Amino acid sequence: MNATGDAACVYSAEVMHRRLTTAQYRFRYRIFSVLLDIDRLEQAAASSRVFSLNRFNLLSFHAADHLPAGETDMRAWAERVLAGGGIEGRRLRIRLLCFPRLLGWVFNPLSLWYCETPDGRPVAVIAEVRNTFGERHCYLLKSQPEAAGWPLRQRHAKDFHVSPFIGMQAEYDFRLSRPDERLGVLIREYEGDRLMLVASQTGVRRPFTDQQLLSQVLRVPLQTLKVLAAIHWHALKIWAQGARFHRKPAPPIEEVS
Repeated sequence: MNATGDAACVYSAEVMHRRLTTAQYRFRYRIFSVLLDIDRLEQAAASSRVFSLNRFNLLSFHAADHLPAGETDMRAWAERVLAGGGIEGRRLRIRLLCFPRLLGWVFNPLSLWYCETPDGRPVAVIAEVRNTFGERHCYLLKSQPEAAGWPLRQRHAKDFHVSPFIGMQAEYDFRLSRPDERLGVLIREYEGDRLMLVASQTGVRRPFTDQQLLSQVLRVPLQTLKVLAAIHWHALKIWAQGARFHRKPAPPIEEVS
């Protein structure tokens, strides 16, 4: 076992998007993510020569990438978000799934804060979404009493502009498995009863070692540029097929919905 234990791990993964509207498309691309226990970030960074916390390295994690301006304490912020949904978060284990910075650069379209009891039962997931306009919004997805185990499933109204080709009168259907030996994230987007988009991220857990981190960088070099290029390239193809264009609305006033 590597020195970090379960403080951190790496997922060698793949993202898939499938659009089912008039301008149909399907694409896949390889990525890698890290899963970090937010209370053991220093331990994860101390175990690696190529991964650092809040400073430059080949790979790094910066708390500011996942917090609103002025915030510095990740657990305090997460507990306030949970409290806003009526959840006591002090005893919960919280792990964050995200892309790390690569040579100082990162763009995370979706980061997931998994909040669970010490024995692994799901309580909530904070889905942190960013768009290419530099805006950020979070969805609080709470485990339902009638479904006390994984996967966590919840529908949530769309409150934040992401794509100009799907309007705001939409709803997300989240299905999130516990991040374990395998990673499973599935999101369906509906307009009324019509399925518009299916997006998934699936992966295999790898140990948080320098060898594995370097292997993932070689497997997906320039990951940040690849993600941004894929978003804009496929948007261009959708526009070329004549998809309806929706003007960008103002971002929601509330940080979390």
